[in-house]
Amino acid sequence: MATTEIRLPFRPRARLLQLLGNELIGSPRLAVFELVKNAYDADANEVDVEFNLQSKNDPMISVTDDGEGMSLEVLRSVWLVPGDDFRRKQRDDRSRSRKHNRLPLGEKGLGRFAVHKLGNRIRLITRATNCEECVVEIDWNDMIAQPYLDEAPVKIGVRSPEVFTGMETGTRVEIRELRPPAWTRGEVRRLHTQITSICSPFSEPGEFRAVLSVPGNESWIEALPDLREVLGRANWRFSFELDAGRFDWSYEFRQIPGFNLNGRQISKVKDSLQLPAGPESSRRNEKVVADESTTCGIGPVSGEFYVFDRGREVLQRMGDSRLLTSYLDENGGIRVYRDGIRVYNYGERGDDWLGLDLRRVNVPTQKISRNIILGAVHLSLESSDDLIEMTNREGFVENEACNRLRQIVLGAVGTLEAERRIDKERIRRLTEKPSDPTIAQVDKPIQQLRQALVREDVVESFEPYVAKIEQDYLDMQETLLAAGMSGLNLAVVFHEVDRGVRALHRVIVDGSDMERADAQAKQLVRVLDGFSTLLRRDSKKIHRAHELVALAKRFNNLRIKSHHVQFRCPIFEDESHDFRSTFSLPLVLGALSNLFDNALYWLRVRWPELCSDGKNSSRQLYVGTTLCFDHGPAIVVADNGTGFQGDPPDHLVRPFYTRKPDGMGLGLYYANLAMELNGGYLAFPSRSEVDVPDEFDGAVVAMVFQGRS
Repeated sequence: MATTEIRLPFRPRARLLQLLGNELIGSPRLAVFELVKNAYDADANEVDVEFNLQSKNDPMISVTDDGEGMSLEVLRSVWLVPGDDFRRKQRDDRSRSRKHNRLPLGEKGLGRFAVHKLGNRIRLITRATNCEECVVEIDWNDMIAQPYLDEAPVKIGVRSPEVFTGMETGTRVEIRELRPPAWTRGEVRRLHTQITSICSPFSEPGEFRAVLSVPGNESWIEALPDLREVLGRANWRFSFELDAGRFDWSYEFRQIPGFNLNGRQISKVKDSLQLPAGPESSRRNEKVVADESTTCGIGPVSGEFYVFDRGREVLQRMGDSRLLTSYLDENGGIRVYRDGIRVYNYGERGDDWLGLDLRRVNVPTQKISRNIILGAVHLSLESSDDLIEMTNREGFVENEACNRLRQIVLGAVGTLEAERRIDKERIRRLTEKPSDPTIAQVDKPIQQLRQALVREDVVESFEPYVAKIEQDYLDMQETLLAAGMSGLNLAVVFHEVDRGVRALHRVIVDGSDMERADAQAKQLVRVLDGFSTLLRRDSKKIHRAHELVALAKRFNNLRIKSHHVQFRCPIFEDESHDFRSTFSLPLVLGALSNLFDNALYWLRVRWPELCSDGKNSSRQLYVGTTLCFDHGPAIVVADNGTGFQGDPPDHLVRPFYTRKPDGMGLGLYYANLAMELNGGYLAFPSRSEVDVPDEFDGAVVAMVFQGRS
């Protein structure tokens, strides 16, 4: 039986355009924002948004620009063609506007339907150079009464100029029969903030400006804080630029009125931008510092952050604190701009695109949350082709380039946070506000109690109780510390086991000889043995330094090999370097492993690149011993990484102090506490003090033990 072929076109319903406006645009405020962006693409200098809500029977929104306008032909072939790629072709061809040399922001041909989100009756008046004035009338009540789109023609009138007279050009959109929800005072105030922030407020006013007016309700937008004034009250300012792997940044801490505290400024050029871990990934497959490939498809990234201290003692000295905190609650966050024009909705209330609030929950006193920062990130439209705006105009498509942009910005925030911690501690000391969240030390009160017992001559009766209290406290501290060390190393445990299993699987799948597979399996068993030692509770016993270092080496061996680190340890070659001391092996092993972990990270920061074969690596790690400390023998860990960058020792062992972009800042704190519980301490000597070879010019840390043996 013959088949009859019939070809039929799609016949969209007339209500399709209304659906596009309703469904693709998330909110009425975003719809107005889209109309303002259209004015930018039209090469306008200024766009005026007017909310005339005085008449309850006929309220109106109008958006008027002084751009290039549209001719009848452009209306027919572009504006009335949904999804037209007119702007996309301009972007691809790098065709810039005549007056202001702009690349168009639009690319999908759908932004014009934002107008249908706002009301049922639309009137568009437009005029291009040397053209008559065109008037487009759309009444959605009539349009959707028609079954199909091709049966619902739009009325266009052509007349002598009445709105854009003389040599004027531009476009005016009037919207009536406004759709719910009603425009309240709060919504209009939020819209005012959004419209005035379409251009980056952190740079000098450019050739594009948006203005909002509310005739008859001027008080709605009066007394809104001036952003420049708010920024002037910020306690910290930070700016940065990343281009082709080069990271330049500047940091400023400003003096606080009434505080005897000097301001502080620091800047660096050609620095390394440390990158936090990406989503659902591990460090082994990621760069820890940005290079030229990090900004591929994104282009140069720059930014400016203003950070505020919302502590009560500081706010009291800043004046009008309620206005400041209200503004930060409503507008805090980091926004994104391309060619100086905002990418919605980054930085909006409720949008935590960087996860700043979650980071602060994990480390509440050290990280920056959205309600204490006003910031902007600037991108070039021409260079950021891999960052694609979503159809609903709410950010970029979540692709690999978007993830890299997030890492870049978080890395810059991490650099700011590392410097800010220094000044936060200076403020804390002035306000006498403790920042150490650990259990309060009881040594001093116990000693005072013992002195009182001596004075009252009742030592014999009460000393057993005092000794019991002291011992219980130390036991509790050690238990908590052991739990903390286990938690710190749990990620390393999973990391190493995963690496070992994958390596063994690869050997077997590749069909390699069984001797190699057997060696790989034994290596994995040795790693697991090291873990069991780390996690096992152990009382203080006499242990050899050789035993401790060997266990730590075994524990981290896969990572050392994977990162192509040259490991040097004289104690393995000459027993004369060995010593004995009394300590809890799991606790001290955890401390030493943490020093290894720090060294491996900072080696990758200073030496991010390897030869193609992984050989001739510049990364070096040294573990030796020394008897130069009066307190007792020491194990010295040194590397040729970035070093401690001038940080004083008391900062390094303070909880939550870190220069890693996503670090917790607990590693050295726990390591120092573990050594103190075993009668020793962490020291940070110079290379010459502990006789470390000159090539290890990075960090030097000594684990000093009690007594000599």
